[in-house]
Amino acid sequence: METGNGAHAMAGLKTSLLSLRLGVFVVLFAWTLDKFLDPAHGSRVFDAFFGIEGVGSIAIHALGILELILVVAFVSGSFKRISYGLVLMLHGITTLVTIPSMVTDPFGNLLFFAAFPMLAACWTLYVMRDHDTLLTVKRGKSLNA
Repeated sequence: METGNGAHAMAGLKTSLLSLRLGVFVVLFAWTLDKFLDPAHGSRVFDAFFGIEGVGSIAIHALGILELILVVAFVSGSFKRISYGLVLMLHGITTLVTIPSMVTDPFGNLLFFAAFPMLAACWTLYVMRDHDTLLTVKRGKSLNA
C-alpha cells in the first residue's frame, strides 16, 4: 500500500468524523436551545416520554445549562470518552423512549425515525473517538487542523 493512499484515507476518515460530529451537534444544539426558548415544551417531553409530570422551567433551564456544557465539550472534541459517551447514552435513552410511539403511531411523527441514523453516528463517533482529531481541542492546546 502506498503511503499517499493511507494518508488520503486517514484524511477522509477525519473529515467524515468531523462531519458526523458537526451534524450531531446541530441537532443537540437545537434541542438545547429549545430548553431555554420553550421550557414548557421540555416539560411536556418529560411528561409524555418519561412519565415525569410538572417539571418546571427552572429545572428545564438547569438541564439546558448542563446540556449546553456537554454539547460544547462534544463539538470541540473535549473529554471525548466522557462527552461522546454521554451524548451516546442520552441520545440512546431518548431514542428508546420514542419506540412505543413509533410502534403505535408510526406516521404520527416521522422525525422519530431520524433518531436511528443519529444514534448510529453517535456510536461511530464514540468508537472512533481516537481518530476524530480534526478541529478538536487537545489538552493544553488550541484547535488543531
